[in-house]
Amino acid sequence: MPTVITVQGSFTAWYPAERATVRLAVAFDGAKRDGVLSATTQAVQSVTASIKQLHDPDAGPVTWFSSDRIRVWAQRPWNNEGKQLAPVHHAAINVTVKFKDFDALAEWIGEVAGVAGVQINGIEWALTEARRTSVTTEVRSRAVKDAADKARVFAQAIGLGQVNAIAIADPGMLGVQGNGPAAPPMMMRAAAVHGGAGEAALDFTPEDIEVSASVDARFEAS
Repeated sequence: MPTVITVQGSFTAWYPAERATVRLAVAFDGAKRDGVLSATTQAVQSVTASIKQLHDPDAGPVTWFSSDRIRVWAQRPWNNEGKQLAPVHHAAINVTVKFKDFDALAEWIGEVAGVAGVQINGIEWALTEARRTSVTTEVRSRAVKDAADKARVFAQAIGLGQVNAIAIADPGMLGVQGNGPAAPPMMMRAAAVHGGAGEAALDFTPEDIEVSASVDARFEAS
């Protein structure tokens, strides 16, 4: 009678980032609504103009960008004596820009970070869609191989030599209960870099993208 061996295989690899998505905000506040709105509009126009000069969907360095509508609101703060003060008006807009050229990205950030009202909220590193599909296939394949290698080691340890796979699935789908929650079948991670408004330049080094996969597998050994 065959012996059933159930294992989990995993594999992790790192790949150089190919895209960087910058998220920034333009915001002002003040006593006069018109002045706040005007300052925000002018700063956004300056930022957008700098993006359009670099925008080319194919060649880059900017491959895509977007912005939402300007949000305008007011609030009446309270002082430390419990008195409500005059309204403070706020205006803000978010802008997202995707770069394929990281040298151009660093230069552009140094430029827009000096624009009044601009705050760099973060940078997200990523792979292209085509590259992500390719590495996903490779990492999942290596995770399955890791599971098969484990099963062979277990089988050999009890004097069995023939190992045949009978089931392979995402973690948890074989009904295997571990010591904790099942690991995600696929994971991609990259670090974000933050900068504040008024910085003349932002020094950063793109971090590799971590791609991980896990699988559960069941084998019969004889």
